[in-house]
Amino acid sequence: MSTLFWKRSELFFLILYAVAFYAIVIQRSLYLSHDHSRELYGLRRGWMFNRLNDLSDAQWRNFHGNLPILTFVLGLFTFGANTLRSQFYLKAKEMSVVWFLISLAYILHLHGACVVFVLSIASVNYFLSKILAKSKSYLYVLWIFNISILLLNRIYDGYSFSLFGNHWAFLDSYRGSFRWQICFNLVVLRMVSFGCDYYWSVKETQFDQKKHIVCCSICSSGKACYHFLQERGLHSRQYSFITYLAYLLYAPLYIAGPIVSFNAFASQLDVPPRSHSVGDVAFYGLRWVLCFVLMETMTHFFYYNAFATSGLWRQLSPLEIFIIGYGVINFMWLKFLVIWRYFRFWSLVAGIETIENMPKCINNCYSLETFWKCWHASFNKWIVRYMYIPLGGSHKKLFNTWIIFTFVALWHDLEWKLISWAWLTCIFFIPEIAIKSSVSSFTSRSATGKLFLREMSAVAGAITITMLMVANLVGYVIGPSGTSWLISRLVQKDGFPVLGFIFLSFYVAVKLMFHIRDIKQNTKQI
Repeated sequence: MSTLFWKRSELFFLILYAVAFYAIVIQRSLYLSHDHSRELYGLRRGWMFNRLNDLSDAQWRNFHGNLPILTFVLGLFTFGANTLRSQFYLKAKEMSVVWFLISLAYILHLHGACVVFVLSIASVNYFLSKILAKSKSYLYVLWIFNISILLLNRIYDGYSFSLFGNHWAFLDSYRGSFRWQICFNLVVLRMVSFGCDYYWSVKETQFDQKKHIVCCSICSSGKACYHFLQERGLHSRQYSFITYLAYLLYAPLYIAGPIVSFNAFASQLDVPPRSHSVGDVAFYGLRWVLCFVLMETMTHFFYYNAFATSGLWRQLSPLEIFIIGYGVINFMWLKFLVIWRYFRFWSLVAGIETIENMPKCINNCYSLETFWKCWHASFNKWIVRYMYIPLGGSHKKLFNTWIIFTFVALWHDLEWKLISWAWLTCIFFIPEIAIKSSVSSFTSRSATGKLFLREMSAVAGAITITMLMVANLVGYVIGPSGTSWLISRLVQKDGFPVLGFIFLSFYVAVKLMFHIRDIKQNTKQI
């Protein structure tokens, strides 16, 4: 009884602190946005309450500006594909042709003449897979080829047609409206997925379908979960060139993802999944609308990203720097949430299910591992399947972490600040891995021991969130050059109280997350 009373009392004070924390953050953010709006770059006339709208982020600005035409085009494409499927009872091969032609028209508009680069590289990857799949060195060839393409695309900035002869130079005037090499980063992941899935298909699969169906609540109900679609082997005829191209260019997921494996994609071309009803998809679309309105509200009232891109954060106090940094990370999370859910919605309408990229709020993650599983979840699943497990899995976790995050940084772009972000994240992973292994070996049955373990876990979580925030600020806001300035600013006399406030706030946040976790566990047991 006393334990329950203590938990309820603790929860009450934690909520009280959280309300006060956000009141301070919101009040200070409104004040900063109002007083510095004339000095910030990237603000445009908005539609909410006659306020300016923060469109300083190029990715969000492009998505925001092209949203009407994107909605019209994707709506037309999905309606056309679904109508053809239902009217003519099209199966996998025929749907591959339909989606290839639709997607080809889509990327011709996006990339113009540069489509020839996309199709040429994709064709080389396909025939390498078909010719060398039975070779022991095949996986090395596949990875070397795709990483080389990834780097060369950026080094040569998508190539110039004049490189292949002056008589082709005129094609440089028809490069489309969107740089093909940016989208091709996702195509590289799909090419690797096809290559590995095909390679594993020619070997004996170790996936026990019967055991999975018994253990999986979705599959046991007569439906097919994403994991089942991904892991089960496909017939060799399903690894055809036209299905491969339809997979690489699939219009709803081409620009931003989420990422779907080749096996899962090809399986759903034949028979659309029944795990989502029409009502489920419609409700998902409604939730996206609410998220978009929340994003619009945020960019109209809080100009976090404009502060970061304008460099004005250097003139602020330590508390204000923290608020801007915290706001930028939340802005990034909400931006990607809106973009990824938008494209996933159209994929669901078209009959292809993908993994939800943002299954958890950024403010409900207190470990680096959980954060990365919930930030870009489909990319995380891709990494686990095609990199982490082949590299040795949990037996070589520390070694794998450095390779994986270096690859992720290079995959995003060739910038030192991203390499710095990747290596900082790897360094921060080391104590978390060590602490987790220590905690797993420590068990306590006494109430005092459990309380001590819970408090130490909360402190460790607060440290983790702090390190995560630092890594993301270095990678996406201030860069390596601004790190030393930020540290020197925070360790000054007026910075120490702010550091204390930051750590206390993150500690309270972790304790709240513990309570949320406990409530969810108790609900499942009922």
